[in-house]
Amino acid sequence: MELFDVYPLFNITPVKAEGCYVWDDKGNKYLDLYGGHAVISVGHSHPHYIEKIEQQLESIGFYSNSVIIPQQKELAEKLGKMSGYDDYQLFLCNSGAEANENAIKLASFVTGRKKIVSFKNCFHGRTSAAVAVTDNPKIVAPVNQTENAVILPYENLDELQKALSTKEIAAVIIEGIQGIGGIHVPSSIFLNQVAALCKTHGTLLILDEIQSGYGRSGKFFAHQYSGITPDVITTAKGMGNGFPVGGVMIAPSIKPWYGMLGTTFGGNYLACAASIAVLDIMKNENLVENAAKVGQFLISRLNENEQIKEVRGKGLMIGIEFDFPIKEIRQQLLFEHKIFTGVSGTNIIRLLPSLTLSMEQAVYFMEKFEQVLSSNLVQTN
Repeated sequence: MELFDVYPLFNITPVKAEGCYVWDDKGNKYLDLYGGHAVISVGHSHPHYIEKIEQQLESIGFYSNSVIIPQQKELAEKLGKMSGYDDYQLFLCNSGAEANENAIKLASFVTGRKKIVSFKNCFHGRTSAAVAVTDNPKIVAPVNQTENAVILPYENLDELQKALSTKEIAAVIIEGIQGIGGIHVPSSIFLNQVAALCKTHGTLLILDEIQSGYGRSGKFFAHQYSGITPDVITTAKGMGNGFPVGGVMIAPSIKPWYGMLGTTFGGNYLACAASIAVLDIMKNENLVENAAKVGQFLISRLNENEQIKEVRGKGLMIGIEFDFPIKEIRQQLLFEHKIFTGVSGTNIIRLLPSLTLSMEQAVYFMEKFEQVLSSNLVQTN
């Protein structure tokens, strides 16, 4: 059997990782500033993370949600306390797409409505309802196309007001910071007005913090820069530091009933062990504060470079946009300087490193990045 070929791959085979570094099978060491799509939050192979999973596996690795799993309660309590949402309820699942799928379903149950509003350039997942409200026609199969998905221009309050005034909208879903769309940060004014409009029209507000959450922005959730309180928050990626975990955080006003949501693997012992370890490390090593500090340094330094069209983001979620394709720059960083970065479209480099990224590592990246930009400037002239 062959693999179903849907991923363009670099000719690199990682075999070991530690902190912000990855080693390939040829012994090359790479600085990882992408963290596997923002997944690595507390660094590769953190000793506490490994220990928690090993200890759990030695006791019990899995049972279904038909029994009491105390680790779920521990995770919920720690997540509530660290995020500032200790009065919310937690539903555990396995991925970001699944978290958004359940959030959308929940909103429809609560409001009795069918339609969901999202925004241009958004990405919310690849499953049925999540991909329907994702602004990428290429990955929306005919079976996913539905009139229930309403995609509006970004930060256009007039269009949002029109949609909500129909009283047909179950929820508005918006990313704390748009990730795949190019690291676009919604303004505080916009988010506050969205929250107010949702409240006026009986529509739930879902904050998709799957990529922008878990400390990456320099606050636990990116929307906390705006001071709003969503009805539902979805999280995944950095939640398990590589172990598949997703979560839906639900306002206390929303009451559950048996069978409302469900999952086989969500909230299993190992997933909880991984997620609890992540929160422990984030707290003990002050990683949210580190993300804010190191991220501010990177953003300030990047803004000094005249070759860059625009720098966007918060904390360690950074988009670097150019007026020209960045393929050559990214490949030079990877193959000549052994630095992993991400991409959005053809002109934007994305930085999504572990929250453990040190100032020394950030300085090293900037030196190599500026060196690559200088060499490309010489070549183009």
